[in-house]
Amino acid sequence: MLKNYIPFYKNNLKIALPIVLTQVGGGIVALMDNVMVGHLGAVELASVAFANSIFVLGQVFVMGAVMGLTPLVGQAFVQSDLERVKALFYNALVFVCVLGLAVTLILGLVYPFFDYMGQDTNVVRWAKPYFLLQVFSLLPLLFFCLFKQFLEGLGNTKVAMIITLVANIVNIVLNYLLIYGKFGFPYWGVVGAGVATLISRILMAVGFFVYVRTNDSWWNYLKDITIDLFQARKVWTVARVGMPIGGHMLLECTAFALSAIMVGWLGAVPLAGNQIAQNISHLTFMLVVGIGSATTIRVSHRLGEKNFYALRMAGKASVHLCLLTNTLMAIFMIVFSRQIPRIFTTDMAVIDAAAPLLVLAGLFQISDGLQTVGASILRGLTDVKRPVIYAFISYICINLPLGYLLAFKFHMGASGVWIGFIVGLSIAAILFHVRCNRQINKLEKEMAHV
Repeated sequence: MLKNYIPFYKNNLKIALPIVLTQVGGGIVALMDNVMVGHLGAVELASVAFANSIFVLGQVFVMGAVMGLTPLVGQAFVQSDLERVKALFYNALVFVCVLGLAVTLILGLVYPFFDYMGQDTNVVRWAKPYFLLQVFSLLPLLFFCLFKQFLEGLGNTKVAMIITLVANIVNIVLNYLLIYGKFGFPYWGVVGAGVATLISRILMAVGFFVYVRTNDSWWNYLKDITIDLFQARKVWTVARVGMPIGGHMLLECTAFALSAIMVGWLGAVPLAGNQIAQNISHLTFMLVVGIGSATTIRVSHRLGEKNFYALRMAGKASVHLCLLTNTLMAIFMIVFSRQIPRIFTTDMAVIDAAAPLLVLAGLFQISDGLQTVGASILRGLTDVKRPVIYAFISYICINLPLGYLLAFKFHMGASGVWIGFIVGLSIAAILFHVRCNRQINKLEKEMAHV
């Protein structure tokens, strides 16, 4: 039985591995930011955690919104509709410019309220400049994502991997120089980490444009693009698919951000421990995000071809790959729950706070992976509205209230917050996969009657 899946494992992995390396590369940079900042002290680490918990809301929303371009381009590409591919890119560019500027403005308006969020005064002092630098980096990051999602729709995932890996090396080197003031560079501490991120994201956007512009095979898709291709209807098509994806991702990250704020109410040390657990969990999550992104591409291509057998097999193959990788990650996080925090800090209080949270983070790996792949299959089908409702129920209505009750009413502290995640993600996984089966069956029946 499993041997029937081997070609699908291979095809999925061929697309997924570059995405995994791209995602893990980005996760490693975030990890290195926190490792290097963590050695400055618990307050500095907590300040980065707090700033990121707010900024990430805008970041994931716009990145998710751009992800809607991939299945649309994917279906047009396999149908050899070159004009539609060009029109989708141009109108996605218009959408990205408007959305990016709007979210940048909104994040800027949040900045003055940092002093009123119940955080330690020293944490807020360092968080403010770091946050502003992250906000300035949003637009270049968004332009990079536009090119990335476009090429992924065409089935190319290697270019983004190469550019990301180069930018990551630059980021880590700049972190070392600017955080610690090495080799004559200024000692900027937390601010240095923000400057390094801003520079690397600008390089990513410029690098992608230069690559596409100098590569005829990709530039052919874009060279004849003119303002005549602008159509409000096409912008709406991209927005109609992208905005719900952004909303879905925003809800998930809102749950993590609000959870971090709740943990912050417990003090700087629990917040620092929580940040370590979230960083490791985020890094392992990048593996399944890569698998999920490949699934969206494969499903959109097979849907464009109306090949439902291959569509189902591609989806199931991704579920198998997810179960394998996330089980291994769960074992790793549980077994090394006390060793991992030592990478970030020598503060025993922070290590003691992080260790039990890593065990709980390990326990939700399976549910987290399954819900990610389920959502990715639905994106490939361009079924994006219902998952937002499911996400709201799972992440906001169940996860957060349960986490709050366990943490503060049952006095379980930060561990209670993470137990809320386990329950919420498990419910999301069930809802998404039930929806997948129903939608594929529905589409197959509709195609049979055409």
